[in-house]
Amino acid sequence: MDLKKMEQGFRMMLEGMGEDIHREGLLDTPRRVAKMYEELLSGLEDQSSEDDLLKTQFTEAYDEMILLKDIPFVSLCEHHFLPFIGKAHVAYIPGDRIVGLSKLARVVEFYARRPQVQERMTRQIAELIQKQLNPKGVAVVLESSHTCMTIRGIKKQGATMFTSQLFGLFKKSEKTRSEFMSLIHRRDHE
Repeated sequence: MDLKKMEQGFRMMLEGMGEDIHREGLLDTPRRVAKMYEELLSGLEDQSSEDDLLKTQFTEAYDEMILLKDIPFVSLCEHHFLPFIGKAHVAYIPGDRIVGLSKLARVVEFYARRPQVQERMTRQIAELIQKQLNPKGVAVVLESSHTCMTIRGIKKQGATMFTSQLFGLFKKSEKTRSEFMSLIHRRDHE
């Protein structure tokens, strides 16, 4: 990322807003904004490592659902560059290979850290798991609040967007799909 260009761009935006870019409170703002976007969009720098995300696999004779739910994420809507904030629920039914749970969270983080739309992010997570693990099924559900809708435009606070992508047994078997949905909506205090 070219932080200098990003700083210059934000400085121009401040000027376009009519702000005094020499005002004490704004002097370092362009640099801070550039560093913030560098952090929020770190997935753009990691594109070559997509094949490495699930590289460490283990042979295991386990044929039931593995679910990691409530994985927090923050991404930037590519249409307005405002955050959407939510949680991911990722499940798979292994063929003969499993991965550590932290790897599933890394996949979510990898795709969240770039300009994104939730629909694509959901599909990308599921497709990568399907491609690299070749499981009997994959299910991904993302639920999030989009600030591009809650703080601007229609201003509907509290609205939550759900997206899902299902492969294999999760798509073919109503029983498997129902079990997945029941588990992700179950609250821990039950």
